[in-house]
Amino acid sequence: MILVTGATGSVGRQLVHQLVEAGHPVRAMTRDPSRAALPEAVEAVKGDHETIEQCLDGVESVFLIWPFLTADLAPAVVGAIRRHARRVVLLSSGAVRDQPDSSVGLSHGELEQRVEQSGLAWTMLWPSTFAANAFWWRDQIRAVDVVRGAFGAVPMAMLHERDIAAVAVRALTTDGHDGARYALTGPQVLTQVEQVRILGDALGRPLRWQELSREEERRRLLADDSFPDSFVDALLDGYAQMLDGPPPALTNTVEEVTGRPARSFAEWAKDHVSDF
Repeated sequence: MILVTGATGSVGRQLVHQLVEAGHPVRAMTRDPSRAALPEAVEAVKGDHETIEQCLDGVESVFLIWPFLTADLAPAVVGAIRRHARRVVLLSSGAVRDQPDSSVGLSHGELEQRVEQSGLAWTMLWPSTFAANAFWWRDQIRAVDVVRGAFGAVPMAMLHERDIAAVAVRALTTDGHDGARYALTGPQVLTQVEQVRILGDALGRPLRWQELSREEERRRLLADDSFPDSFVDALLDGYAQMLDGPPPALTNTVEEVTGRPARSFAEWAKDHVSDF
């Protein structure tokens, strides 16, 4: 049995579907199983990181996401997994390597240490920027042909959630991945301005970027009820560091692990036209 945390998120949902398609038993942890809309073969259970132990009975492997800016819950969560499972695949963050002093880098770095010291078989996934972050622009794109934001020139190696999930499937179900740290990227580096143009091409609309100052963007995000206030400054700090630093290095890890090249952001945009 494989427990997938964050099972209704962009990566978790993809992982659940890919595991089911490959014939593996899956237990999906979600806050509201009645609204999860997962395949019938999946055992959807109610839970979160604070109550994860009640979801672990009979579980051999765990896919663990960490949606927090601190590692306060790490001892309890890792301890619970250790008492039940044998293997954990952690969706960590590329910030552990590239921005170790950031809030994301620090929290995920501490979590990784807990996992390493647990005695569990482990694999760490270090994703580059999620292509699904473009959903943050969804309301703007539905309303007008202009996306307003700060740091339009920041370079990102946009990564399709299908590719993250495909690597996780291999790490959860096949040998040879214990102790590995997989740096995952998409196949090209794109600025936010370029991402908006590519989304426009997929949608058949002339989308364009409108640059805001950092303070203007901060106010806009804080006023957005769908965006967590606690993540606003962490996000903008990260973008500022990325803009000042070297462009992200691309890797072939997705292809090396899965046998298939990483999908482009243009492919992601075509896959999600109906979501915009």
